[in-house]
Amino acid sequence: MTVATEAASGAAVGTVASKADERRAIGVASGAHALHDGYTDLIYVMLPLWQAEFGIGFAALGLLRTCYSGTMASLQIPSALLSERLGIPLVLAVGTALSGIGYLVAGGSVGFWTLVLALLIGGLGSSTQHPLASALVARAFAGTRSMKALGTYNFAGDIGKMSVPAAASLMLVLLPWQPVLAIMGVVGLAAAVAIFWLSPRLPAEVHSAASVENKAAAGGGSRFGFPVLLSIGMIDSATRMGFLIFLPFVLIAKGASLPTVGLALTLVFAGGAAGKLVCAFIGARLGVITTVCLTEGLTTAGIFALLPLPLEVALVVLPVIGIMLNGTSSVLYGSVPELVEASKRTRMFGIFYTGTIGSGAVAPALYGLVGDALGVPTALMVVAGVCLLTLPLALVLRPMLPATSR
Repeated sequence: MTVATEAASGAAVGTVASKADERRAIGVASGAHALHDGYTDLIYVMLPLWQAEFGIGFAALGLLRTCYSGTMASLQIPSALLSERLGIPLVLAVGTALSGIGYLVAGGSVGFWTLVLALLIGGLGSSTQHPLASALVARAFAGTRSMKALGTYNFAGDIGKMSVPAAASLMLVLLPWQPVLAIMGVVGLAAAVAIFWLSPRLPAEVHSAASVENKAAAGGGSRFGFPVLLSIGMIDSATRMGFLIFLPFVLIAKGASLPTVGLALTLVFAGGAAGKLVCAFIGARLGVITTVCLTEGLTTAGIFALLPLPLEVALVVLPVIGIMLNGTSSVLYGSVPELVEASKRTRMFGIFYTGTIGSGAVAPALYGLVGDALGVPTALMVVAGVCLLTLPLALVLRPMLPATSR
């Protein structure tokens, strides 16, 4: 292949973006992630208010949460496929607008079923965010820079989880919940306009035959690579959710009060937010497999160590566990572009997020059965044991990754 042909092939793959496009891509994706994740967790703030307003029980409250998260998870793949026809900026902007409209409808709710409709609309809108924003970042950044950028994007979601519910809580001191939700809805509509106008119009990614051959020669051409990566992601997500459902009970058994349990969860979440950013940079430096083995191995060790530790020491350890517990996700998300054709990245991100979010949704129920049967300490050891399955899977994945990412 001549130098000119190679240059043309590189342009076709669409891996080269200007610095301005990179900044706009990471800014739009991170902003969308923060807003949508904030919308998702804002529901937790609203549940007690909705229960008092409409006199509904806990089962109905759970249904409301499921309406949003279930719709979001189940429609990510269709959203990814739609974006291949209409483009990422338009579909991501329309999705953000729908999420805002969902909260506007929720703010005008006069009964339970209006809330159900509002959260279904919101979940439909949020189904666009993960696959499309991730694909936008992966399209703008290449190589190890892509993993670092996806780690920054991943970290932004945790910022949204903290800031959006906090902002709503502050407004609830001064306003009824209906206008607060209306304001949040208007923010979504404004964000949709910004997303559409600020998103870089990067060229469509098309794999030439030569680029496929080069990828296979580098070690990333196996069709089994993505399923193995997805399996690691699903176990990692299940571990995170399994740990979180048992942690309060472990701490209470150590003598923790409810405020202390709240502090402990905050420590885990703060460590997790830092881990999403830090581990992406570690992964870019040490390689995917080394980082996954490190984070998953230390997660398992941390969970086992937590059980016998006194409460005071356990609180010190929890941020470290949080770093490892959440940090793996950035490395895994950042590896998706290395294992799939550029033209299929958006839909494969949709599949990846559907699998990991679905696994996280099912895991609490399954691990809850284990807890009922064997008790909390044993169930937590089972969670840690299952986490170890990621290590042999990581070794299987190693030869399937490009040599520069291993």
